[in-house]
Amino acid sequence: MHAALGLVLVCSTYLQGADFALTGATVYPSPDARPISDAVIVIEGARIAAAGPRASVRIPKDIRILDCSGKYIVAGFWNSHVHIFTPSLLQARDGSSAALNAQLDAMFNRWGFSTVFDVASVLDNTLALRRRIESGGLRGPRILTAGEPVWTESPIYVREYLKANHIDIPIVATAEDAAARVRAHAQGGADGVKLFTGSVQGRGKVANMPLSLVRSAAGEAHRRHLPVFAHAQNSAGLELAIAGGVDILAHTVPDSAPWTAKDAARLKRAHMALIPTLTLFDFEGRKGGGSDRARERWIDKMAGDLRAFSEAGGEVLFGTDIGYTDHFDTALEFTLMSRAGMSFREILASLTTSPARRFGYSARSGRIARHMDADLVVLESDPAKDVTAFSRVTLTIRGGRIAYSN
Repeated sequence: MHAALGLVLVCSTYLQGADFALTGATVYPSPDARPISDAVIVIEGARIAAAGPRASVRIPKDIRILDCSGKYIVAGFWNSHVHIFTPSLLQARDGSSAALNAQLDAMFNRWGFSTVFDVASVLDNTLALRRRIESGGLRGPRILTAGEPVWTESPIYVREYLKANHIDIPIVATAEDAAARVRAHAQGGADGVKLFTGSVQGRGKVANMPLSLVRSAAGEAHRRHLPVFAHAQNSAGLELAIAGGVDILAHTVPDSAPWTAKDAARLKRAHMALIPTLTLFDFEGRKGGGSDRARERWIDKMAGDLRAFSEAGGEVLFGTDIGYTDHFDTALEFTLMSRAGMSFREILASLTTSPARRFGYSARSGRIARHMDADLVVLESDPAKDVTAFSRVTLTIRGGRIAYSN
């Protein structure tokens, strides 16, 4: 049988939930573990039944085997900043499986994402998409969601899109409004809260959320054990996020001064995680039509902020802002994170163990070990030698089923 046809047929079988084993690859069990050469991973149902060197792992008789010799396997990736906001995904209830699977492949499955955190969307629609994935009707990642963002003014760059798609996200005006919005999100099934402590209004103007509202929203979220994300935008928005008890910065902060080691240490003391989304700034720079030199200076500033934060020991979470951007390819993000001084192991942690720990999934996600979720990424080449290898995905396995095969 032709090798490519054989893989297609094998993957078709796996999609029906058959147990199988991956053999022959080099496995990175976690960011701080030694690689395992010529490894075996046995998958039974949705969990890893065994993982280790071939000599120490018994492969069950008659189980299907997928030879991954020459490949590299890591735990399933987390993308901690996405948006379920593309036109096709907004049709989660009634959209065709073919159209939805195509979009899920393009945004998530193709790039190894087995879990994503949606940090602004239409909550009911995103939950409908999650249900279709969890029921097995669609191929896709585990979806955590913040639903509609909480803002005192909507950012100028989304207004036309919201209007065109008939999406109404009201502002909050008082601390009581903010707390009530968070309660409604939590009761509706949200997994987190997104605040705009700084919201772009155009012509250099930013609407900053009053501190009383930030504290009210964050306090209500924390009482319900929900993480709080913030889009800060400027120095004032960053100060509000720190003082208000925000947990995660959804981006580096475009309109702040370059971060010093002292600034980064302060963020770490606040137990705040950072999602860099460095590719976003390349995307915005190109969209804005500025010079290549100006765009590079902007990116260098953001990469410098990430460098300061990472060197201070801050917790970095990988994220791309896809769904707002249409730059789905992750290679540039890995390149820019490396430019900021992050090692292959630090980048792997941002994709796996760090988000799993931050969002309460470390007992089941982020590592390759017995009893962990069978969420795996098979890579073409070694990310220890070239971090862009994290973008060259051969297989994405989610819950013991192949979600993507290249």
